[in-house]
Amino acid sequence: MVRSPRRRSAVRRGTAAVTAAVVASSLVPALAPAAVAAPGAPADRLLARTSVRPALSRERFYFAMTDRFANGDRRNDTGGLSGDRLATGYDPTDIGFYHGGDLTGLISRLDYVKGLGTTAVWITPAFQNRPVQGEGANASAGYHGYWITDFTRIDPHLGTNQDMKRLVREAHKRGMKVFFDIITNHTADGIDYAEKQYAYRSKAEHPYRDAAGRPFDDRDYARGDRPFPEIGPGSFPYTPVPIKGVTKNPSWLNDVRMYHNRGDSTWEGESNEYGDFVGLDDLWTERPEVVRGMIDIYRTWVRDAGIDGFRIDTAKHVNMEFWQRFAPEVRAHARRAGTKDFFMFGEAYSDDPSFISRYSTTGRMDAVLDFPFQSAARAYASQGAGAEVLGRLYRADDVYTDADSNAYSLPTFLGNHDMGRIGYFLKQDNPGASDAELLRRDLLAHELMYLTRGQPVVYYGDEQGFTGQGGDRAARAPMFAARAGQYLTDDLIGTDATHARDNFVTGHPLYRGIRTLADLTARHPALRDGAQIERLAQGGVYAFSRIDARDQVEYVVALNNGAAPQRVAIPTYSAGMAFTPLYPAPGARVTSGADKRLTVTVPARSAVVHRAAGRLAAPAARPSISLRLPGTLGGRAEIAATVPGDGFDQVTFAAKVGKGPWRVLGTDDARPFRVFHYLTGVPAGTPVAYKAVVRDSAGRTASAQTRATVAGR
Repeated sequence: MVRSPRRRSAVRRGTAAVTAAVVASSLVPALAPAAVAAPGAPADRLLARTSVRPALSRERFYFAMTDRFANGDRRNDTGGLSGDRLATGYDPTDIGFYHGGDLTGLISRLDYVKGLGTTAVWITPAFQNRPVQGEGANASAGYHGYWITDFTRIDPHLGTNQDMKRLVREAHKRGMKVFFDIITNHTADGIDYAEKQYAYRSKAEHPYRDAAGRPFDDRDYARGDRPFPEIGPGSFPYTPVPIKGVTKNPSWLNDVRMYHNRGDSTWEGESNEYGDFVGLDDLWTERPEVVRGMIDIYRTWVRDAGIDGFRIDTAKHVNMEFWQRFAPEVRAHARRAGTKDFFMFGEAYSDDPSFISRYSTTGRMDAVLDFPFQSAARAYASQGAGAEVLGRLYRADDVYTDADSNAYSLPTFLGNHDMGRIGYFLKQDNPGASDAELLRRDLLAHELMYLTRGQPVVYYGDEQGFTGQGGDRAARAPMFAARAGQYLTDDLIGTDATHARDNFVTGHPLYRGIRTLADLTARHPALRDGAQIERLAQGGVYAFSRIDARDQVEYVVALNNGAAPQRVAIPTYSAGMAFTPLYPAPGARVTSGADKRLTVTVPARSAVVHRAAGRLAAPAARPSISLRLPGTLGGRAEIAATVPGDGFDQVTFAAKVGKGPWRVLGTDDARPFRVFHYLTGVPAGTPVAYKAVVRDSAGRTASAQTRATVAGR
């Protein structure tokens, strides 16, 4: 996301707490009618299942900023506008202006993208932007796509609506999906305040007022189940005034009553959802007209362009009720339009899994960008943190588990257009390191991303060793020859090349390394979305198993961030099992001992992958299970199960709240077995019954039940 420079100083983003939640049992599918009608808990056979893997859990994304990727048509460099750069937005010598990349250029380089092992292309917002915002030294252009004025038209700097349709067709021909980066939180800056003041004004001190002057809380109407109050001239904390010359499309976006009009966000408390994103007009997403308008905008693009999914910008700055309506409606429309696996993932900028997971559980998105992974990956591969930093990350995965999604679908990444590149972090964290060391650390970071759970995202240019000198504009050098002085001084990793030339080199060691990892996971899909079971977190070595629940063939992966090779004994599921090395190169088989441990040497700052020669053996004993509830039931309650032994087991949790039906909460396929049940809003004293069913690798089941009542506040 890119901030507006118009009238406010930049403020670092903060992390917000979720202010509203709903009962999870109302958000997950009910069991079959026969099970609901049963007098007691559903039978084990009706509950026992495999941990869900949506159709999109094996993608390999490539994230491209269209203006900075390839210039295929120089006729559109100025977007059809005339005048100087403050009129056209075009100035390739300035890192804050358009550089000339376009959809035609991206289409011309799809084979390069495909050659990296990519299965899905994600592009920055392509809708028409306000060409320039700000004045004097603060002026910059909308090359990034986040200052939208017309949601129905591709920005002329990038091409046409027909070019976008052609991009989708050409990508599909090559077996790649296309994802739009979309925005529902705000538009370009088209509203000023008559007061010429912009500090945030809170709801407590400046409540909204209806046309009769009566104060009201808009959150009381956000669910859309009651008419929204009529609004008058004095309804807002500030007096909104349209900025002359800024016209938006669709036309309802020109109505100043469709915006919060509370001033700039302070990145704390309610302002996270109500404040302007540094001058960008914050939509009043609690209003039904805004909800319907945004759904209609993006349903149209799904229908007309045939895209495969959305990355949703600034998701945490929009109220949860909006997502609960937007995501299901857009997904249902996509299904009717023929895209049955339409996939939406949100940006909630935070490294707290408990916070960001709410957008895929309560908020009904398919997934969220995995910022916690990015933080842990940098710590491990770049900063030398011990393997426990990865252990903590993956042990928190249960917060993402619900009936139709989990952590296996999370898009994982190492850096991006906002925070900066992995190459920049490596140079910043390791001053004085040789190019060889930086390259090896860079490859280690990508090994971690490709071999662990989630869907890896390569930020354009990372495969060419791009570094940059910071975040935001500094992390957006073009793939084609740069003319901006700052980019020309960047030092690339793994090459002597500079930004003075095009950088589409398929022989670059990072391009080749990423392609090798992509090919490996394509040949062995268990490495992409098989269950991930932690085996060892010892010093700088992190080891885990990956296993597909159907094939039941174990893969053992180990990473080492140390400067020297490490020989380790890794627990597995099998004694006396032969394991074949797959990565970094084939080799002689290694056999696990009687204690089920596989002894391997992990090279310095590298990874190894071994595959078992056969399936898991059936466990000797039948499974057993017990349930554990928190001492106080309420809020986001941790529901845990204990399954003795060390076999490959999966546990499905279900709950019955009050007189409602039994509903599945989710299935966990790795210890510790847990789900988190949303009970916020359930009245105190409401009885809740729980059942958990374990299914072992031989298909045998066992179950446990318990009950409790929701505690008072």
